[in-house]
Amino acid sequence: MLGFGGSSFCTVQSMKEVSADDKLYRIRHSLAHVMAQAILEIRPGSRLAFGPPIDTGFYYDFDFDKPLSDEDFRDIEKRMRRIIAERQQFVEKKVPLSDAVASLKSRGEKFKVEYAEELASQGEKELGFFTNGTFEDMCKGPHVNHTGELPPDCFEIDSIAGAYWRGSEKNPQLSRVYALAFSNKNELEDYKKRRELARQRDHRKLGKELELFHFEEIVGAGLPLWLPQGTVLRDELEKLAKETEFKCGYQRVATPHIAREDLYLRSGHLPYYKDGMFPPMTIEGEAAYYLKSMNCPHHHLIFGHRPRSYRELPVRLAEYGTCYRFEASGTLSGLQRVRALCMNDAHIYLGAEHLAAEMKSLIQMHFDYFNRFRFEGMKIRLSLHDPKNKDKYIDNPEAWKHSEEYLRQVLKDMNIEFFEGIGEAAFYGPKIDFQARTLLGKEESIGTVQLDFQGPINFDLKYTGADGAEHRPYLIHRAPLSTHERFLSFLIEHLGGAFPTWMAPIQVRLIPVRNDFLPYCEEIAATLRDGFVRVEIDSSDNSFNKKIREAVTTKIPNIAIVGGKEAEQKTVTLRRYCVDKQVTMTRDEFIARVHRLITERVMDNFPDVQA
Repeated sequence: MLGFGGSSFCTVQSMKEVSADDKLYRIRHSLAHVMAQAILEIRPGSRLAFGPPIDTGFYYDFDFDKPLSDEDFRDIEKRMRRIIAERQQFVEKKVPLSDAVASLKSRGEKFKVEYAEELASQGEKELGFFTNGTFEDMCKGPHVNHTGELPPDCFEIDSIAGAYWRGSEKNPQLSRVYALAFSNKNELEDYKKRRELARQRDHRKLGKELELFHFEEIVGAGLPLWLPQGTVLRDELEKLAKETEFKCGYQRVATPHIAREDLYLRSGHLPYYKDGMFPPMTIEGEAAYYLKSMNCPHHHLIFGHRPRSYRELPVRLAEYGTCYRFEASGTLSGLQRVRALCMNDAHIYLGAEHLAAEMKSLIQMHFDYFNRFRFEGMKIRLSLHDPKNKDKYIDNPEAWKHSEEYLRQVLKDMNIEFFEGIGEAAFYGPKIDFQARTLLGKEESIGTVQLDFQGPINFDLKYTGADGAEHRPYLIHRAPLSTHERFLSFLIEHLGGAFPTWMAPIQVRLIPVRNDFLPYCEEIAATLRDGFVRVEIDSSDNSFNKKIREAVTTKIPNIAIVGGKEAEQKTVTLRRYCVDKQVTMTRDEFIARVHRLITERVMDNFPDVQA
């Protein structure tokens, strides 16, 4: 038996950490019914659609004759608290499907009728209903025992938005009423504070204010234009990766942005990843060409372009290559999900004797990067295939079993806590995904290590072993810094746009108290530029205080103030971003300090760092 209502349609926004048996899930699910009951009191005759719990509370979709507004929120909350005080029992009953459909039709619930008839076509014989007070909803539960178990101060009506029935633009548009709900008032207030901080730090907001990136309709959705300031961030991140990979024995390669259809048929991307690729292009009557969605097929060809010996292994090929993926317009979100992405990609070809050490080294590389940027609360997901979804994955049960168990054992050997995600694997093999949290607790993949058992077969990759025979190499994909776009979206929000000196688009701003001191500022700036420091002099006509405010607003990490005393004694007065205390030091000490912050890549935007 399937139900309808709160828990049977949570696929729109999944409850990743709250299961259907969890107390918080029951609270949110029950509150969704209470809210619907309260709204129907002030908008009788409205039609109900879906009403599931979500990560931050719950929502319910309505078809109103007279729309709601935020002016109704207080009345709805007041009615909900009255319903809670009435201690209404949640009573379940099961109804034969034909009777359920007839009842729903008589009540004019056309959306529920449609879904009920769909369930009937799938072979369902009965439906579940829950009643509390005067309200009845088709639903499979679970709920609290009675409304008196719901904390009256743990929720708040949050917003109203438009939503298409079943998520399709071809269907009627409904009104979606969102509400926040947590276990108690303290958790609700804590979330609201974190949400306000997240709004202030939203990478889309800061990206505009700090002139980091820009989107233009004439270019296309999901195709960011990197402005000069944002390009500095990309370059510095890429420089860090290239230096790290050079020390670890990687070789850099470069590959085209398009390739013939045959390549992606051979790699398996067209059969298994076609929905994520842009449509084909036909050029001069040749076979179709596709925009590159992955770097890996090109790297396989580079490895296989000549005979390889076991003495060369591991072969590590790295590329910050731009890829193009067709993400649905509704899923695009600033830099977190785009259609053009520059990936910190590498592919490692190695023998069985290298595999364990290489895997552990790659996992440690991820942790080293995340520790550098002070990312906390990272979670590790072992991403496995779903054997029930045969169309999504390579059909090789033995290879899946072996490779998934291998990665599981690597994590255990390293004493790393992890959870398993069924259906999260790549089509060619399992992954270890590194999950970061946004300020609001949303979980996103920000790095990955993948064990590919199919690529070497598809491209017939071989090397000559010490025994003189040909062997098939193992293959690892890895992207510890994700893509420029996704990683920087997290970093912008994590740092609030206040980047450390080594990354900052403008590393030093010199501010003369009067224009008389511009020549001394030019001397300092020339020396800094000789050392490739990004320095500016504020020679504008603004007042001194306005110059300081402007430097602080744009989050310049090092503000060097130059007045008469400084010019005479060859010193500067340093004002750090978000640090009250100013320090006067010699010009040479200041220049040496800036160079140290850059060369050592000090995270000097954290208050506990001695910078």
